[in-house]
Amino acid sequence: MTENFPERMLSIVNDGMLCLMTGVGHKVGLFDAMSRMEPATSQEISKAARLNERYVREWLGGMVTGRIIEYDAATGKYSLPQEHAAVLTRMAGIDNLSVFAQYVALMANVEEKVVECFRKGGGVPYSAFPKFQELQGEETARVFDARLVNQILPLSGMVGCLKDGADVLDVGCGQGHAINLMAKAFPKSRFYGYDISRDGLKAAREEAKKMKLANAHFKIADAAKLEDHNRFYLITAFDTIHDQAKPARVLKGIGRAIRKDGVFLMQDIAASSNLHENMNNPLAPTLYAISTMHCMTVSLAYGGDGLGTVWGRKKAMEMLAQAGFGRVEIKSVEGDILNYYYVARK
Repeated sequence: MTENFPERMLSIVNDGMLCLMTGVGHKVGLFDAMSRMEPATSQEISKAARLNERYVREWLGGMVTGRIIEYDAATGKYSLPQEHAAVLTRMAGIDNLSVFAQYVALMANVEEKVVECFRKGGGVPYSAFPKFQELQGEETARVFDARLVNQILPLSGMVGCLKDGADVLDVGCGQGHAINLMAKAFPKSRFYGYDISRDGLKAAREEAKKMKLANAHFKIADAAKLEDHNRFYLITAFDTIHDQAKPARVLKGIGRAIRKDGVFLMQDIAASSNLHENMNNPLAPTLYAISTMHCMTVSLAYGGDGLGTVWGRKKAMEMLAQAGFGRVEIKSVEGDILNYYYVARK
């Protein structure tokens, strides 16, 4: 391991730069354009994507030497292998991994602020991440579109109840896409999304209006100060509990807000609470990095617990029990290596 470490470091540096270029390719639609083309020159590719050829050519250089795009030196033409397009284009839907590459550039924006926190403590506030919710919305929308109604919600055992009509709350709803999808699928039920982001809720309401939904409602609310009691049949929290400044308080509020016969469906990161048990987790370095650069530091910025992204199933089960949930099952969705689904009942 020690003998190969210099080679490992070179790989890390190269892959880090490739991640930036992959994010750029996603944003400007180069992967999408190339997936629809026969082998083509940089001029043809830039024309198809409506981009500047000089920038496209340099980007292609990185992609070719990074073994992501193929190049025929005899013809001067580039091509995107079909098996690569299957995880890089928007057409790939839930399998599109180029979306995640954008987090590298996003986290780099706050690097100096986080470095200062290493020295002085404290945290970086949510306001320092202006595009985080937009990116997270893009990332989660593809998952919700593919799996929410048909695979994720059935885990709760509440689909029949939703068809008949029930009150449902999504805590930390962000841009509200999950709420709107559920509201469309179950018109007899009433769906409520709580979040502290005005911009997120504005986007949520605009989408609900476009979808002509009368049963989707959104409210600015602090998840740590839930005032509802014994109201909701189903409460959901999609990768939001570990972000909270006071997660224990949020979970207790959810426990009060849910009916005795209700269900709390908590989607959160698939990881262990013990570091050594995450050694074989293929996403572990990414999870710890995102925690350091966003989830943990945002919580600490508001005097929070700094729970972090990798709080793990042991800690999650412990905190759910403390919040009054006596029966908890941990389930998974095939193909989703990022999340566990906690189905919690009182």
